[in-house]
Amino acid sequence: AICAECELTVSEITQIIGQSQPRVSRHLKLLCEAGLLVRFREGTWVFYRTPHSGPGADLVQPVLDLLPKDDETLALDRARLDQVKAEREKIATEYFRANAEDWDRIRSLHVDEAVVEKALLEAVGDLTGGRILDVGTGTGRILELLGRNAEEGVGV
Repeated sequence: AICAECELTVSEITQIIGQSQPRVSRHLKLLCEAGLLVRFREGTWVFYRTPHSGPGADLVQPVLDLLPKDDETLALDRARLDQVKAEREKIATEYFRANAEDWDRIRSLHVDEAVVEKALLEAVGDLTGGRILDVGTGTGRILELLGRNAEEGVGV
């Protein structure tokens, strides 16, 4: 049920449900093979979540709907999940605070900025006016890039 809430790593799942890593890994493998979970890589991390579409999603959602809303174990899992999410947020905030001055340089190590900027400019095309919302703005480079043709730009 917790993988329906958000994407989670093996270590996060073990922390939440209090089971051993080998046991959790084995169950995740079986659930992925059955199409009931999706496994995907983001950088060096591997995340698991319930599928959003397809046969697996068609099966998972009705099963999740059958779970009792007042189940104590599930409530405890949700509370631990909230702790994991809060810790993620804390780590991300600390990372960005510590690296704010070097963010453009750090970002360039992960993604070819020229390719991303070209794709964004092509997607926007000749659109002018309107508003731009840049979520997770970092240094504001996207606002700088796309803001020329906008009436208003907001970075969050």
